[in-house]
Amino acid sequence: MQTRSLFTPSSVVAGVGAAVAGIAAADLLNPGYSPVTEVISRYVNGTAGWLVTTALLLIAGASALLLALLRRAGAPRGGRWAVGVWTVGVLVAGVFPADPPGRWSRPSTSDLVHGTAATPAFLALPVAALVLHRWLARRRPGAAGVLRAVLVTSLVSTVALLVCLVDVMDGPSLGTAAVPTVVGLVERVAFGTALLWVALAAVAAARPEERA
Repeated sequence: MQTRSLFTPSSVVAGVGAAVAGIAAADLLNPGYSPVTEVISRYVNGTAGWLVTTALLLIAGASALLLALLRRAGAPRGGRWAVGVWTVGVLVAGVFPADPPGRWSRPSTSDLVHGTAATPAFLALPVAALVLHRWLARRRPGAAGVLRAVLVTSLVSTVALLVCLVDVMDGPSLGTAAVPTVVGLVERVAFGTALLWVALAAVAAARPEERA
């Protein structure tokens, strides 16, 4: 009974909320890093870097719970596979830390593994949102508009993030002297949207008696 009690939307929302709080705290504790130009994972090398690692592991755990909810509710298999790719990618990205800022062109082995896991994770989440959109909207009609807005934001921000990543890996060129890249800001929008979708999907996929 104790194990089953974990598989609720409240557990997913709590995990996501704790992760967001950890990332926000890492931002505040590292004023030397710019959230506009530095991606979240670089903060693992700063003050209280364990907050970033913990946040990623919490997100992987919350996503695994979401996957269990989707499976139990009979969600389309393609969407569940995409959520699974996202979950594994975030987990691996949390286990293998990214390099310190400024090392885009000469990554370590850990950073290569981190990036190799994070990229398909970022791509898989919008796919999951797209494949599962109608199914989730039917289960939670009142949230259909929000789910649609999150889906569109996820698709647009992920494309923008890919452009920024390609740009910064080849040397910042789309920015200005003061702000050479906005990859950090764009990643936060894409990542935040992904986390919002995870929470919304958990609520929509849950049984009526489990919904808040």
